[in-house]
Amino acid sequence: MKYALLIYQNEKDWAEADSEQRARAYEAHGRFSDLLRERGADRGGEELALSEMSTTVRIEHGTAVVTDGPYAETAEQLGGFYLVDGRDLDEALEFARELAAMGDVIEVRPVVDHSADEPGGDAH
Repeated sequence: MKYALLIYQNEKDWAEADSEQRARAYEAHGRFSDLLRERGADRGGEELALSEMSTTVRIEHGTAVVTDGPYAETAEQLGGFYLVDGRDLDEALEFARELAAMGDVIEVRPVVDHSADEPGGDAH
């Protein structure tokens, strides 16, 4: 089953990190990616631009309203994600613990499988 590992972090901490701290963080993510590949669980992932670069779209009174910035003001912002294929939630949580050890908050969310909805689809 696929799971999204959503990485939340305080962008202020990242903005204040020096080049050595950033290099260590990227190295740690590289090792985590290697672990996922070794386990056959890697299905992708990306670092996201800072939330100040985001654009939010909502419908108000039947009209699309576009605003600069994130949907919500929070202490931690979505900074990236990994898409993993785990045998079950326990394995996805095992991966999340590895990520959380880097100091970020990790949300584990199952990915909805719509393959059974497709003609000739198989829901596994």
